[in-house]
Amino acid sequence: MDPLQHSASSKGHTRNKSGAKPSRPRSSTKGPLDPDEAPLASPISSQATRVIASHQTTSRRSSSSGPRSPMRSPAPVSAPVSSRDFSHLLRPEIFHQLTPLSILAPFRNLSKQPTPETPIEELLSRGYFRAAAIASVQALTSSPVSATMAAAHPPVDPKDHVRIFSLLYTRLACLCLIDAVPFAAQEAKALEDLNQAYYLDPISGAHLMPWELRVLAIRLQTLGFGDPRRAVMSYYDLAREARFEFAKANKAHDQSAKLVWKTRLADLGIKVAGALIEMEDLAGAAEHLATLRDHEGGDGRLAMSRALLWLHLGDLDAARRSVRDRKADESGVRVVAALTDMADGNYEGALEKWRALQDEMEDEGVLDEMIGVNLAVCLLYLGKMDEGRESLEGLVDGGRTSHTLLFNLSTMYELGTDHAKNLKLRLAERVAGMEATSWGWEKANADFKL
Repeated sequence: MDPLQHSASSKGHTRNKSGAKPSRPRSSTKGPLDPDEAPLASPISSQATRVIASHQTTSRRSSSSGPRSPMRSPAPVSAPVSSRDFSHLLRPEIFHQLTPLSILAPFRNLSKQPTPETPIEELLSRGYFRAAAIASVQALTSSPVSATMAAAHPPVDPKDHVRIFSLLYTRLACLCLIDAVPFAAQEAKALEDLNQAYYLDPISGAHLMPWELRVLAIRLQTLGFGDPRRAVMSYYDLAREARFEFAKANKAHDQSAKLVWKTRLADLGIKVAGALIEMEDLAGAAEHLATLRDHEGGDGRLAMSRALLWLHLGDLDAARRSVRDRKADESGVRVVAALTDMADGNYEGALEKWRALQDEMEDEGVLDEMIGVNLAVCLLYLGKMDEGRESLEGLVDGGRTSHTLLFNLSTMYELGTDHAKNLKLRLAERVAGMEATSWGWEKANADFKL
């Protein structure tokens, strides 16, 4: 029997008896994931430096070697980098075929599906992530099925790195959203080494790939190559670059850019801890979390991420401190308090906290799914399964349809009746009848445990 999935909660609900706290006081020195206002060396690799030097040498030689052949006239130095040919990322064999076999029949209704000519931006805004993933590949590989579709998704110029990387990010992110992470992990391997000089502007040394794609690709390549250590090293490579950019922004007194790079550094710190946990290095993850510095101007999301990681490690006191000392918003502190009660097995206390939060949200006209799901889980553990089921069904009636919610409600059906399959099929029909939203409309069999 599948256990219920706790929304925004940790996997383990017991304290770590061995103790995940570091054995020595936290060092006051800055670490590689802390922003530093001191100047740093450029993060460009030595290989990239050689490429830049070679380019400059070639330009000087060309300018002093007499008349040039008109067929070999180089582009002016000030021209944007468009000489990189990324044809190797546009090969059809890189990408997997996405079939509708894992999609329930109610979601395959043609009247509800978008047309092939629908722009990718509209597909994303309406939550048609599978269709957006398919359209991205058709644009990347220049394989539209009709002239009308070719107009909606024009073929890609192999030298247009901006559009290529944008489509690749859409493809990989959408695969993750439709629970096709194994496909995404395999396709991300085609990017190879993200630090190779080929991905750098030969003039400025700036990376041509957007930050979001680089962070996502690191995660997926770690899965694809089956090497969790790869993630830790790659995140630290990004951190060095982020610290360099932060120092530049500080020197230029660019407060907006400073906040961006400071937030990215903090986010990388959380990702390193997550990677260490996946490596089953719990002591290392705890030590790493304890050395992360708190920074002014950050958002509550990072404080919550730290708290959830501490919950995963079983250190409930550290989870509470991470939101209290970080001065997270009041609701974040209360959410962590309720989650720690659940981790301690105090479902009565947790239920009271979730009810109070839910009542306040409803007074503001907000239906919070995370609160509702955890409230229902507490009801289940207290033997009030019917009430928990009604709570989850109320969330669905309110338009909430995440995987966690549907999975937990399907589990409630399995625990409460011998006719769970019929109830789950009716639930699928209800969800399929809803309007598409940016949260994702199409659901797979696994969402309903079918």
